[in-house]
Amino acid sequence: MSTASLPIDFADVAAAAERLRGVAHRTPVRTSRTVDERSGATVYFKCENFQRMGAFKFRGAYNALARLTPGQRRMGVIAYSSGNHAQAVALSARLLQVPSVIVMPHDAPASKLAATRAYQSGMPGSEVVLYDRYSEDREAIGRRIAEERGMTLIPPFDHADVMAGQGTAALELIEDVGALDALLVCVGGGGLVSGCAVAAFARSPGATVWGVEPEAGNDVQQSLARGEIVRIETPQTIADGAQTQACGRLTFPVMRALVKGVLTVSDAQLVGTMRFFAERMKMVVEPTGCLAAAALIEGVIDLRGQRVGVIVSGGNVDLPRYAQLLQS
Repeated sequence: MSTASLPIDFADVAAAAERLRGVAHRTPVRTSRTVDERSGATVYFKCENFQRMGAFKFRGAYNALARLTPGQRRMGVIAYSSGNHAQAVALSARLLQVPSVIVMPHDAPASKLAATRAYQSGMPGSEVVLYDRYSEDREAIGRRIAEERGMTLIPPFDHADVMAGQGTAALELIEDVGALDALLVCVGGGGLVSGCAVAAFARSPGATVWGVEPEAGNDVQQSLARGEIVRIETPQTIADGAQTQACGRLTFPVMRALVKGVLTVSDAQLVGTMRFFAERMKMVVEPTGCLAAAALIEGVIDLRGQRVGVIVSGGNVDLPRYAQLLQS
């Protein structure tokens, strides 16, 4: 199989890795004897909850902003996000001295909203614009502001440089632990799983890549089954980073070509996995960050006897909400 016809290839991921060198954290890989015993697999968790701003999103955002022309940097960037991409763009913009406008839902986690505003503090031309995710179209808002202000739109997943940047998470994992038999990756719009699948195809070609979505928001699972992009209503799930209505026109062909399938997990299974990470591995992981791990820990997929990589995508969650979920 060739990736030449896809929106990104391994050369794009490798170039992103060079841009991120010394800027992004090379996040740790952790293991758990308990998980290995329960699953019958040898499992490696790539912990992007320890990435700058607390999630893998920094990789794609910084890679995209680093490629802007001087003129684009002067005019600034705009992004829309429920939180992690928002923080990633705001932090990357601060590091590169680029104005940023971030469109966020009014019900975004308070910690994500506060962090985004903090990254923008003191940056002229930077602000957060709030909207209602259930009645307004964030993409339309983003396009309008981009046109009005001459800013460059950096979408959260459907962007080649964003996708390539996210793929560096899997590249590092494979470099650190060697070839894998399977790779589990959370899925919202498909940017992370697309980039990771390209990296795995090149560096661990025997690996089967699986995406994992919330049960309430399985648009990618439906899309792959139909062979076309399926759009759904905004899903009601605690995995706020995966409340996407449809995957991207760039991410979809990559997933069709390189992702074996998409699994789903329930909110209850996400809570159980959050609790496991907290109690047994001493890690704070947000609900969306638990998607890939939940498929394995909760027995949704049987990978006995295999070497399995799991992308733990982020750890940004309001502490009161986190405590409430763990007690549920």
